[in-house]
Amino acid sequence: MLTLPKLSLYIHIPWCVQKCPYCDFNSHALKADIDEDNYIKHLLADLDSDIARFNESRPLHSIFIGGGTPSLFSANAIKTLLDGVLQRFEHSDDIEITLEANPGTVEADKFAGFAKAGVNRLSIGVQSFASDKLIKLGRIHDSEQAIAAAKIAKACGVKSFNLDLMHGLENQTVEHALDDLRQAIALNPDHLSWYQLTIEPNTAFYSKPPALPADDVLWDIQQQGIALLAEAGYQQYEISAYSKSPALQAKHNINYWQNGDYLGIGCGSHGKITVPDSNTIYRTVKVKHPKGYMDDERAHLDQLLTVDIDDRAFEYMMNSLRLMRPFTLTDFEQKTGLAREQISQAMREAKAKQLLQEEHGQWQVTQLGHRYLNNLLSLFL
Repeated sequence: MLTLPKLSLYIHIPWCVQKCPYCDFNSHALKADIDEDNYIKHLLADLDSDIARFNESRPLHSIFIGGGTPSLFSANAIKTLLDGVLQRFEHSDDIEITLEANPGTVEADKFAGFAKAGVNRLSIGVQSFASDKLIKLGRIHDSEQAIAAAKIAKACGVKSFNLDLMHGLENQTVEHALDDLRQAIALNPDHLSWYQLTIEPNTAFYSKPPALPADDVLWDIQQQGIALLAEAGYQQYEISAYSKSPALQAKHNINYWQNGDYLGIGCGSHGKITVPDSNTIYRTVKVKHPKGYMDDERAHLDQLLTVDIDDRAFEYMMNSLRLMRPFTLTDFEQKTGLAREQISQAMREAKAKQLLQEEHGQWQVTQLGHRYLNNLLSLFL
């Protein structure tokens, strides 16, 4: 039987200074000034439509403002947006509110302004501290700006901040990747998202792929980097997420990985909502282009989809198996509305192949399972 999980909110701000060649997110290079007030008006109208559509009354667990480059917006605009959102939901006084920022769009007073507006967690897209790598990645900042942004974040008044860092970059050696990681650790962020560059369809890199490191080099980077992070006191709690303590883990992202619900507002945003009474899981997709999204004569919703029963087991595992914590079959039943017997054969096979282990009714991915995660997931297709 489906049960209602926690509810989060994702807000998409689609503009950026320029499109990065690896980015497959819905982002649009700036060609004129942003009409912040008009976009916020549409965001809140979009939210009101979703609240009415799903008769939503749950407390709000977390908010994440992503992009694009949300730090292009003014602090006053972010305050207007957050005030409007929080007026519409019950929420705790310390609700996690994250805003993504690009080091190339940051000034000291802007970060402080975001903190005063209600943002209590910043996520800074550094990607690398090597100038040649930043140029190849199409980033508009340099290493000095990245270091400055981290220092500003530490002093601006937010409760915590994350640094986003990539590895497996073009012609990157193990030592170069670890040098990047050492520089990030030296800045003492509360949280690190350290992940491998992947080449996605509909990106410039897909058309002209860079020369990426060989698989054995990627594996060495991963293993030595995990050891370096552990030595520095960072606890890995997800494939690409590391925090100084459990309290500093990304609550919003954990809700995704634990198959929670989330409303998605803004250009091209996606949402997921559970309706137990009808045993239905809905997905929403909003109008992708800013011009269409801000057309007063057009609805913000582009697609309303239902998750097929046959897809629910795979989707549950695709999220849950990323975490370094166990899951239970009871949770599987509550989040999918499926009986545990429907995956019993796949679970037995995964255990026999030493990809999953079970203890006292709790199931967890093994180290081998994390290395061959795609093989593990294929068992649930």
